[in-house]
Formats: sequence, C-alpha cells, structure tokens
Amino acid sequence: MKRIIIETARRPYSFLRGVLWGFVFLALFPLSGAAQVIFEARIDTLVLLIGEQRELTLDVTCGSKQKLKMPDFKPMQPLAQDVEIVDLLGTDTTLLDEGKRMQVLQRYTITAWDSTFVLLPPFEVEVDGQPYQSKQLALKVLTVPVDTVHVDQFFPNKDIQNNPFSWDDWKPVLWFAGINQLLAILLLWIYSRWRENKPLIRIIRRKVKLPAHQVAMTEIERIKSERNWTSEDSKEYYTQLTDTLRTYIKERFGFNATEMTSSEIIERLLEVQDEQALAELRQLFTTADLVKFAKWTTLTGENDANLVNAIEFINQTKQEVDPNAPTEIVEVPEEVKQSQKRSFAMKVAMFVIAAVALVFIAYAIYLAIDLIH
Repeated sequence: MKRIIIETARRPYSFLRGVLWGFVFLALFPLSGAAQVIFEARIDTLVLLIGEQRELTLDVTCGSKQKLKMPDFKPMQPLAQDVEIVDLLGTDTTLLDEGKRMQVLQRYTITAWDSTFVLLPPFEVEVDGQPYQSKQLALKVLTVPVDTVHVDQFFPNKDIQNNPFSWDDWKPVLWFAGINQLLAILLLWIYSRWRENKPLIRIIRRKVKLPAHQVAMTEIERIKSERNWTSEDSKEYYTQLTDTLRTYIKERFGFNATEMTSSEIIERLLEVQDEQALAELRQLFTTADLVKFAKWTTLTGENDANLVNAIEFINQTKQEVDPNAPTEIVEVPEEVKQSQKRSFAMKVAMFVIAAVALVFIAYAIYLAIDLIH
C-alpha cells in the first residue's frame, strides 16, 4: 500500500515536465520558422540547341524583414564555359503568411554557344549577411542538326542586289523639299518687310477726294466754330487759318505753299492774279506773321475781317468741278499695329518658320539617307 502511494506522487512531476517542454517547443518554433531560408535555382529546360535561349530563375523565400542580397548578373556575363547571361527579365516579390515571409523571384535569359554538357556552378545569395547556395544545374547543349544527305536543298549565298528606283519612295523627300522652298520664300519676304518696317498686311481705306475749296471751307467752318481768337490764343487761330490757306493754295495752284514764306506765296500768286485781288490776302498774311512772330495783339473785329478775307479769296479762286468728270478716289493706308508690336510679331514669325524649316530639312535628309542605304 505504501509503494502505490509513492508512484502516484511521482506522476504529477512528469506531467508538468512534459507541459514545460511543450511550451518551450512552441515558443521556439515560430522563431525557427521565421529564420528559415529556402533558395532554389532552376531552368525551364535542361536541354537546348546552340544559340537557343532559356529562362533561369532564382527563387528565394525568407522572412519579410530580413535583408536579402541577390546576385548582380550583367548581360553577356559568363556563367560557365560557353554559357552566358543574355538579359535580366526582372524581379518579382510576393508576401506570404500574412506578410511575415516573402518570396523573391529573379529571372534571367541565358544561352550557350557550344555543344557540350555543362554543370553550372551553385548560385549564391545572402540573407542578413549569411550566404546561401543553390544546387548545381546540369545543362545539355546540342548542336543544330544538319541534313547532309539532301545537299541539293542548300543554296549558295545571293549576290548583293540593288533595289529598283521608284519615284513613290522619293515622294516624301520631294514634298518636304518643296515645303522648305515655300518656307524659305516666306521667310525672306517677312524679313524684307521687317527691314523696311512695313506691315505684313496693308489695309487700304478708300475715300473720294473732295475739291480743294470744299476741304478748305470745311476747315474754316471748324475754325470759326471754335472761335479761339476770342481768347488770348489768337496765335493758334492765325496758325490754323494760314495753314488752311497754304494747303488750299498748294492744291489749287500746284506749288508747295506749305514750305514757303508769306511773301514768297504772294509773289507766286501775282503770276496768276492781279495786285488788287491779292491785297486782302496780303493783309491777312501780314497780320498772321505779326501775331505769330511779334506777339501782335489783334481785335475781335480784325480777326473776323481776316476770316472773311480768307473765305472771299477761296470763293474767288476756287475751281468748279465738272459734274460729268469721273470721281477721283484716294487710297489711304492704315497701320494694323504699332511699329514695335509689328516688329516683334515679325521676329516671332521668322523664328517659328526657321525652326519648322530646319525640322523639315533634317527629316528630308534622314529620309534621303535611309533610301540611299
């Protein structure tokens, strides 16, 4: 009875020891799983012909927080004798186990240049600074089969043949050359207009030319309506009045009265008019010269008399227009923009046209060289 009690007392201690070891195993298992690294290298096929290309894949599975360093292969880098890297196809990363682990796939294109059996050396990656190697890969390279029995199916090399000349092939070049010619003409025309400071488009306003006496009488009516002579600005009044008469005399008698002195105008008019007809006009010019140059002060009645003298001179010397004569039309040019804005616009236009022309020339040369070769 005593022995049975002792064995029963020992069983709880064994049970507790087993539970403790179970907790230790469960605590260490995730750590060991997280640190587990799986590295595999594989080729989509182990047999290929000389010059054929195959895909090499490096597959690494490790913890997502671990630092992974993959091989840094470059194109044309040899892996073994007569086996080399052609190109890097890219790297794919996939998270596993709810982001705790990751799988990295790095793909390469490889080829071989000799018929042989090759053992590729193990590939190596580093995880947290610790190296891991893959297994060796065997690669069987076969030569291209050649039919040596039916030799009549092989043909010798062809001689170099020149392509027949076709205008259709040269049409784009000719079109671009023609466009460049038009652009060059347009560029030269804009440049000439810019040098002469002329607008690109000349807008013409047409109006009927009125007789000289009608133009003069209209101007005198304007001066009369303003009545500047009633103020102290009698100089401005006589300046406008004599300028109107000078313009009328120029249009009516055909000599440039606007550039002549008062005495010179009277002397020229004496050739077609008598002294008595010009006495009042002479008095008007004399008074105007005194007001403009000697600061002469005139009275209102004197100003009115001179205005009447001007009107009488125009009425006495006016030339009536034949109603059956054709109407004379005067063309008056109008500027589109100010000179500075026009010059800037011309410069911008020349720059744009020159740039487009250079692009067309370069493209035409490129097409011509491509056709020649």
